[in-house]
Amino acid sequence: MAKEIILVVDDEEGIRETLSAILEDEGYEALTASSSAEALHVASEQHPDAVLLDVWLPDADGLVTLSRLKETRQNVPVIMISGHGNIEVAVRATKLGAYEFLEKPLSLEKVLLVVKRALERRRLEEENLALRADLKGRWALVGTSERMQVLRQQIEMAAQSNSRVLILGESGTGKELVARLLHEKSTRSRGAFVEVNCAAIPQELIESELFGHEKGAFTGATERKVGKFELAHEGTLFLDEIGDMTLQTQAKVLRVIETQVFHRVGGGKDITVDVRTLAATNKDLPEEVRKGTFREDLFFRLNVVPLVVPPLRDRKSDIPHLVKHFVEKFARDNGTKAKEISAEVFEVFQGHDWPGNIRELKNAVERLMIMVPSHTITRADVVALGMFKSRNLPKEYDYFSYTTLKEARDAFERDFIVRKLEENEWNISKTSTSIDIERSNLHKKIKTYDIREPRAEG
Repeated sequence: MAKEIILVVDDEEGIRETLSAILEDEGYEALTASSSAEALHVASEQHPDAVLLDVWLPDADGLVTLSRLKETRQNVPVIMISGHGNIEVAVRATKLGAYEFLEKPLSLEKVLLVVKRALERRRLEEENLALRADLKGRWALVGTSERMQVLRQQIEMAAQSNSRVLILGESGTGKELVARLLHEKSTRSRGAFVEVNCAAIPQELIESELFGHEKGAFTGATERKVGKFELAHEGTLFLDEIGDMTLQTQAKVLRVIETQVFHRVGGGKDITVDVRTLAATNKDLPEEVRKGTFREDLFFRLNVVPLVVPPLRDRKSDIPHLVKHFVEKFARDNGTKAKEISAEVFEVFQGHDWPGNIRELKNAVERLMIMVPSHTITRADVVALGMFKSRNLPKEYDYFSYTTLKEARDAFERDFIVRKLEENEWNISKTSTSIDIERSNLHKKIKTYDIREPRAEG
């Protein structure tokens, strides 16, 4: 493992030598510079992991050097050191991005501690950036249908404000995905995205979950707990399944949304937060308001920007894109090779209404990836696994729905030949031998059933 590089910039040789020596004793690689120009040159060539920078340099103000370092390498932590420090200089250095401000004479023990913390913070920031990049690849709307194009545009517009958004749609349509995109595309993207599933938390614990509690607030509260509103400070709070929240909790949530102030359960101290609230539900909230199970005033507060996520049955043209997306994701997550999906499978899938929406489709794809041994997945595999009830399958994919034996036999024969061709990598001679028919006869059946190798299509 390469040593982390620390650049020491000071016009006093003794300080450069002392700091270099203790840093190297701690396992770092130390570089030195005695001027601003030299420091900028070394930084551009060696890419240090942290910088110790004197405020007073012979050829330039150290704060100017700090500014120029940050222009080229924004994430490098810079620790300012000075023998003539004052509050004004320290404040200016902090505004310019300095990690810490140390005054001379330096405590070598404190220098090492600050350097260690600065490097830890830098590593965390880099890991966070890498994670965000990975998440942006994961949280993507898949599909090119008109409904999805409209939804993308609405997300882009809604993300730019701090307004509350109510995400509506059936279970499994991807409401959480929409919430995450709203967060990632907003000015709060560096803050936390905190999710609360209101339906999954027992009602007697929901207030503690949202607002936190003080030690001894109730039986089992053995220590203070920070709630979701507090954790989402300067970020986004996503209240999923908001329609399942009790009226009592709704009243308290309404107050916090309006004032951004609350108390922990069992506490009396005001806690102020800056939180953007997103909510989602698969219920008809106006109908719930009419029945008296959802507060009308909370509905109006949440429903500033309503976004409707369409069910999969209303955007079936997106199914091939989604299937390919889930196939590639499964292969990537499990370290396997992505399988081919035959055109007939897409037709089967587009003939199904998917009451479970995207979640049901994802599970179906994973099942095929696990249970089908061949490299290409065909409609015969879908039928063989009994994935859909007969009444939900298009007739040509359900042998038992045919009225005559000839129709059912032809359908089965076509699927059988396709499967055997795949097993033999579309080699006609090997396939004819394996199924014990003449090569010329196999050619005729391939032509009759219009069977084509997937790679040769399109």
